[in-house]
Amino acid sequence: MNDSDADHRQQVALFRYGLIADLVRLEPGSKGLYAKIAEKAAGEYTIPGTTRTRVAAETLRDWLKRYRRGGFDALLPKPRADRGQSRSLPASVVDVLLGIKEGNPALSVQLVIRETRQHPEVPADLPLPASTVHRLLTRHGLMDKPGDGAGDADRRRFAFRQAGELWMSDIMHGPSVYIKGRSKRKTYLIAFIDDATRVIPYCAFALAENTRTFLPVFKQAILRRGLVQRLYVDNGAHYRSQHLALVCAKLGIALIHARPYRPQGKGKIERWFKTARAQLLTRLNEADTASLAALNRRLWAWVEGEYHHAPHRGLEGMTPLQQWAQTGEAVRFPEPDLDLDDLFLFEAQRKVQKDRTVSLNGVVYEVDAALVGEKVTLRFDPAAAPERAIQVCHQGKPTELAKPVQTYANCFVKRNRPAWTLNVDGPAPEPPPSGLKLRTLPDEPEEDH
Repeated sequence: MNDSDADHRQQVALFRYGLIADLVRLEPGSKGLYAKIAEKAAGEYTIPGTTRTRVAAETLRDWLKRYRRGGFDALLPKPRADRGQSRSLPASVVDVLLGIKEGNPALSVQLVIRETRQHPEVPADLPLPASTVHRLLTRHGLMDKPGDGAGDADRRRFAFRQAGELWMSDIMHGPSVYIKGRSKRKTYLIAFIDDATRVIPYCAFALAENTRTFLPVFKQAILRRGLVQRLYVDNGAHYRSQHLALVCAKLGIALIHARPYRPQGKGKIERWFKTARAQLLTRLNEADTASLAALNRRLWAWVEGEYHHAPHRGLEGMTPLQQWAQTGEAVRFPEPDLDLDDLFLFEAQRKVQKDRTVSLNGVVYEVDAALVGEKVTLRFDPAAAPERAIQVCHQGKPTELAKPVQTYANCFVKRNRPAWTLNVDGPAPEPPPSGLKLRTLPDEPEEDH
């Protein structure tokens, strides 16, 4: 199975999980579950790999049953039976399809195919699957729908009752700090807030706003305050990453994205950022911004020492910790056998060079010699020390760990030298020039006699 097939299967599984994520915690056979399934079956969706827009209620129940039985991996579709066979369209047919759609954007996929069949340059026996045509038009931006006038959408204040039902996350621009005592760099405050209690599960300043800085903060929030049921985030690239979606799916967390240009839905965390600016950033001194570690120490001293113990107007005068103590009984924590560190590892694909090495973030690692010329997946923690070994997977299966190359140690590694054989099928090799003595380095130190 190639990488594109694996990516497509993963996207399909993520779509399926996104539909059933809020159904997992409902009791099987309950009226609420049937009502939710019927509501979802009546909706329209953009389904990966097909032009269909609806999902039958029976299909939703089947996905839900499979997820409860086997987790996220049970939602992965089976590999295509025709994998490896070419399904690409000729360039001339692609031009016809694009020209028809561009000439009349209102045409559906089926009508585009019907008109394409009428062109003489399109073979009558050429298959034109609707899913293939839909993907082609989507890649060229011809399936985008105009705005649906959602500017007047109904907006209502909401609040969950129990701790751990919903977290919000966002990023705020922070102060600049010194790096290694010399240059200054801007920081970004990555934070989570529990909707029902206003508790901050975790927050930290980082030197960038991307997936690599966001996920470690998310992991620490889970370790401290348990597994949230729903995570409500923005539409930034780090929130739209497939890595975050996979982590949430495997932990049973429903990942919810705010509508573009609708900041009103994140009012609680925006209000907390305003409080952090007023009560924390205005009181920072030079020692607090001397390093990133010092800034984070000051941040957590304020969060744990002041904010969590201050009465909150939105909690009817109770403090966040008091509200958490009253509503946090149902919070679930990761199972003891769950390797959370492994789940949050990042992945990168590399091709193994002839000297059995791969490069990652400026560090050269040595892998199994049998993988020379093969593509492998490296699984790593970006915050780990460079000398730490990283995981290597080939064709979906883990192999030996890759360790940083130690060029000096390789000088003393015993190598297999091919034995000298007589070439009986051709002329004998020429002897070395007269007076020239060939000498090879010994594999082991020679003993003195």
